[in-house]
Amino acid sequence: MTAGTVTERVLVPYERREYALSPSRGHVLLPKQGTKLHHDPACPHLTDSGSLPRFDDPDGLTWRRLLDAGPAADTAARAGYAQRIGLLNQQGRPVTHLCSCAFAPVNEAQAKELRHWSLDEALAAFEPALFADRLALAEQQADAIREAFPWDDWQHLTLDRYAMGQGDKPYCYRAEFEAEALGSGRGAFTKGHLVTYRKQSRTWYHDERYADENEAWTAVRAGIRAAVAAAREGRVADIDGIESVRSGNGHLISKTLRVYAPDATLPIHHLPHVKHYIARLTGRPAPAKLGVFATRALLASAVDGSGRFDGWSRDQVAHFLHWWAAPTRPPRVVKIAPGRDASLWEDCLAGGYVAVGWDEVGDLRDFADKDEFKQAFAAQNAERHEGSKSKISAKANEVWTLMELHPGDIVVANRGTSEIVGVGEVTDDGYVWRPERPDHRHTVSVEWTDTTPVPLKEAEPAWRFVTVKDVPAKLWSQIQDAQLFQTVGERLEEEKITAQPLDAGLQRIADALDRRGQAVLFGPPGTGKTYAALRFAVRWLGERTQGIGELNPYADPGSHAFDAALDLLTAPVEGFGAGRLTLVTFHPSYGYEDFVEGFRPVKGGGSGLTLDRVDGVFKRVCAAAAADPDHPYLVVVDELNRGNLPKIFGELVTLLEKDKRGRSFTLPLSGDPFAIPRNVHLIGTMNTADRSIRMLDAAIRRRFAFIELLPDSAPLQGFHVDRLHLAAFLDSLNQRIREQLDREKQIGHAFFLPNGEPVGSVAELADIIRTEILPLLQEYAYDDYTLLASFLGDGLVDAETHTLREIDDESLVAALYAEFRTGGDTGTE
Repeated sequence: MTAGTVTERVLVPYERREYALSPSRGHVLLPKQGTKLHHDPACPHLTDSGSLPRFDDPDGLTWRRLLDAGPAADTAARAGYAQRIGLLNQQGRPVTHLCSCAFAPVNEAQAKELRHWSLDEALAAFEPALFADRLALAEQQADAIREAFPWDDWQHLTLDRYAMGQGDKPYCYRAEFEAEALGSGRGAFTKGHLVTYRKQSRTWYHDERYADENEAWTAVRAGIRAAVAAAREGRVADIDGIESVRSGNGHLISKTLRVYAPDATLPIHHLPHVKHYIARLTGRPAPAKLGVFATRALLASAVDGSGRFDGWSRDQVAHFLHWWAAPTRPPRVVKIAPGRDASLWEDCLAGGYVAVGWDEVGDLRDFADKDEFKQAFAAQNAERHEGSKSKISAKANEVWTLMELHPGDIVVANRGTSEIVGVGEVTDDGYVWRPERPDHRHTVSVEWTDTTPVPLKEAEPAWRFVTVKDVPAKLWSQIQDAQLFQTVGERLEEEKITAQPLDAGLQRIADALDRRGQAVLFGPPGTGKTYAALRFAVRWLGERTQGIGELNPYADPGSHAFDAALDLLTAPVEGFGAGRLTLVTFHPSYGYEDFVEGFRPVKGGGSGLTLDRVDGVFKRVCAAAAADPDHPYLVVVDELNRGNLPKIFGELVTLLEKDKRGRSFTLPLSGDPFAIPRNVHLIGTMNTADRSIRMLDAAIRRRFAFIELLPDSAPLQGFHVDRLHLAAFLDSLNQRIREQLDREKQIGHAFFLPNGEPVGSVAELADIIRTEILPLLQEYAYDDYTLLASFLGDGLVDAETHTLREIDDESLVAALYAEFRTGGDTGTE
């Protein structure tokens, strides 16, 4: 075997996902009819594996060469390679993909059980010629910038030749959009350019310390020249001390170093990626206190100090690092309507993009950041959407999503609410403003891989009113189940169970627990705090739990499988005394003795009772976790703020801190040593309508991460009761509540989602209004019926007599429609 041969399962990143590579045994198996390469003769996808042809694989790298022949979506490139080397099935068709017995997608928990594909193994497998064209393009782009902006000219370079929004292709434009091969700077936005012209407001953006754009440019130009000089002299870390360029995010300066000081740093401009590669090369995380450019210098030092890249250019090393150990993230899946009823689909398919409207706002790249864009969008659309600020903000978020998509994200093009016309992947170009189009000039470049129209099993009513919308994991799984999208669908076929990405809300909880160990979900009533906590618990614990029955981490809330998962997780694990999940509700009578330990009456030896010390809920969980350190334990505390937290937690407040986990402390009651294990996590929920987080004990507040959940009308989009559009009604009602009271008193969307589905009948909605919404608003208004009428209108509230009007269900809903005029938007744009 050669140095690159893998002899055990290892973790390999590929196309922004993580896979478990199972090594071959000196040969690979070719199928009879399929197009997937196999490593395991016992693979359940094979039949009669003993009689299948074998392809010699002496160095164990056929898998890698097949992947390198072309992206997963480029079946033609892979087929050409397979034809050339004879990698064919028994029917003579080329083998173009890898079976999961060779290359299986894994989730985060599974990935932690595997070792990474090592640097030496990867170097032995790497073919330098793989990126020859890319390296040549990078040098061409660098030469073009140096020719247009010679370094000697920078001493007197004028602002109009530098700043975005000025002249024809100034320096910032070329570096941002015409130098992609020099390392992507996507996501930097124009604030990172330090001085930029805002076309919409006709004002300049720059650091506020400078009186005007000219003073700012003088300082920035000097700072850029000093940064390049420092890099050329081997003092990259000193750039952190140059104040005039420190206020940016480093992308532009980093790319400028690639052009004018190419040997100083690697052309990896996104700082988290720089830190990731430092950890992979050295086995240690980058020091947290290092400056931006000191961190870049550390990566260059790690590369040079490894002794493995002598004679390599910085570009070559950067490409190798990305090929070997690229950071992974699940793809974001969004649906984007190519015009009303897919009227622009043929244009989009032919052009390799998806296009949307709202052209009046102009090129999104001209805005310094999302906040500036939303202000401009709101100003231009103030008269649209019935003047609803929440609707206008939601539409702005839709448009800005185009800027947030990254290469590899998935776009689902829809026609109306019940048909998909295409699926593709975002390419490196990402967002592109196309002024040559007659309309719908906002576009995202997409490689369309599946273009057979497919009906959805069930219509998505919300799609009628939104152009851009995230596709939830459940719906994406249904699309994959259709098995009509062979290119994207085949590649992700096995990922449906093993590698579904966390949605943004659950990811925030995961990040908070990883960072702090405990988090509080807070917000107005009905915003789904407990629902989110339980969804997270089933998903997060389920992926990290083995040996406790048939547990499906991806079960839908409300389903039998979800309830079964909760039962399995909360049941005590045999031999450990507690379940992996513990559910608790705090209340005014709940105390330290319930949570930690205390004396309780227990049955004595005779017929009477005696007081005995009993371990509380949390102490039992910690004991189980300490004895079972390989599995996480989670405690979910509902109504956290209803308890007396200092009394309940006692000295545990100190032990909750992440750096004090595992440290032993003597409990004052029993004298027992006690520690909170590192694998214990805690999620609390609290209603801000009951008590603001500002009222919490300061010591408690410092030790939790706080995640706010606000009303979200998205699940109600497209749903009507009679003429009343539920999403628009909720948005408008909450706008009134915010104006009259505050944001913490808003009405949550869960009130209108009984059993997880939008309310569907007049009688049901009327009952929700009478028995849930009105009593809550009456409490907020302190029986001020004039205020109550300002929320719901005179059709429901008689402010003069301080009474609620006695009207039937149909009249109630009609009164709401008349008051709010919420029939819904007219469609996509």
